[in-house]
Amino acid sequence: MGDTTNITMKDIAQNLGVSVATVSRALKDSPRISVEKREEIKKYAREHNFFPNMIAESLRKSKVQPIKIIGVIIPQLTHFYFSSILSGIEEEATARGYKLMVAQSREMYENEVKICRAFSESKVCGIIVSQAKNTAKYNHFQKLIEQGVPLVFYDRICTGVDASRVVVDDYMGAYSAVTHLIDTGCRRIAYYGTSLTMEIGKNRYNGYRDALLKHGLLPDERLIRTCDNRADAEAITPDVMSLPEPPDAFFAVNDDTAIGILYSCKRMGYAVPEEVSICGFTNGERAIACDPMLTTVEQRGNQVGEEAANILIDKVEGVIPRSSIEKRVVRTRLIIRGTTR
Repeated sequence: MGDTTNITMKDIAQNLGVSVATVSRALKDSPRISVEKREEIKKYAREHNFFPNMIAESLRKSKVQPIKIIGVIIPQLTHFYFSSILSGIEEEATARGYKLMVAQSREMYENEVKICRAFSESKVCGIIVSQAKNTAKYNHFQKLIEQGVPLVFYDRICTGVDASRVVVDDYMGAYSAVTHLIDTGCRRIAYYGTSLTMEIGKNRYNGYRDALLKHGLLPDERLIRTCDNRADAEAITPDVMSLPEPPDAFFAVNDDTAIGILYSCKRMGYAVPEEVSICGFTNGERAIACDPMLTTVEQRGNQVGEEAANILIDKVEGVIPRSSIEKRVVRTRLIIRGTTR
């Protein structure tokens, strides 16, 4: 065959005396092809430098089969939670024969709009997205839905459009965390969270507030702050701890914020957890890299990603009707470590 760089599935099929469909299935590890035949075909493909071009193949078949590339929008890849969700999406997508096209919005609405346009122009088969913090207009998402592009939100859902979503049980996660703080003797519990315009911020705040009220404690506005990162937490915690009646515990919207509180309190000479208890929300790798190790709510990002990928692919393949709005909730659990009594 001379130049092996341009070998096609048809060439492989002719040389091995099988159909093109058999070659295609074998390269995708279809159980319909025997293990021996799969290995023979894959070995031949490897030896002849054959790598299927999924984009070209999907475009050729686009009239009967959508392109098998999923667009994924991540607010920030540096966050353990988002990277664990991406990992879950990738595992499920790969297992079902799909590839990913990933972009970061870097928490900016303008970037999000550009990415949606680029994904649409790239003819992705669907988009999985967690909206940016400052997204307040939803035309770009609505346009995708009108174009028939399947859309699945995760973590930060967009309440402005009717689309499928996968979230963790933010309310119960917060409720159980604050209940644990109260059960261990804490009475003045501060809350560091995201803006209440975001669904995730609203649900976690409501869980915090309801846990206090259930135990006969009134929320104190001086202890409730908009803060969702370590730098801001380190900046404002000294002021909060300098109140005439400082808090004896903190519940933070994520682990990074909780770790900022922890370092601030330790620098100020407070003993954790004897004088101040601290609880986060994520259970990322940093939760066990601080001293003491962090009590936190586990979010199961991998499972969130798997669920989101499954919904999207089921819509693309017609298992779930495209008009169906799927709403799935992944349960959280409290991981108790050294920052609470």
